[in-house]
Amino acid sequence: MTSWQYYPRAAQCPPHLVDVIGVFRRHATRISSDRKRKRHSNAVLSVVARDLKELDYRVETGKRREDKVTVPVLFGRNGEVEKSFDADAYNKNQATVIEVEAARTVTGNQFLKDLFQASMMEGVRYCVIAVRNRSATSKDFDTVCRFMDTMYASDRLRLPLDGILVLGY
Repeated sequence: MTSWQYYPRAAQCPPHLVDVIGVFRRHATRISSDRKRKRHSNAVLSVVARDLKELDYRVETGKRREDKVTVPVLFGRNGEVEKSFDADAYNKNQATVIEVEAARTVTGNQFLKDLFQASMMEGVRYCVIAVRNRSATSKDFDTVCRFMDTMYASDRLRLPLDGILVLGY
């Protein structure tokens, strides 16, 4: 089952992110973390990649430099990109990055790194973090949502993003 929560919770999930949810729902039986088999994040990304491309996302296809999706962060002399971060998928027109996580989501705090990097990327307004509903050691989706609930409720940290979608697969 695909679970999702959009932040801030006082706003409705934008239509272009509802489309992303639909992609994960269409492939739920193939990517579900409820099954006993362990899927790596790249395996999940490869299942949803074609549908994301149909939504005009550039999608990472491998680990070589030319297979990566880079999003600028800092610009140097003559407008040259000085620093960039990689994303699993990026739609420039929708100002949205997607990160698909698996094993290190909670134990390695990978979702926090994803959130930080999306906040630094030039022109990015929305961040989708796709995580397992459950892993062998925790309920990743619930844990990430509790963190986001706390962050938004405390109102002490303001991110330069219009919205964050936590998507449980």
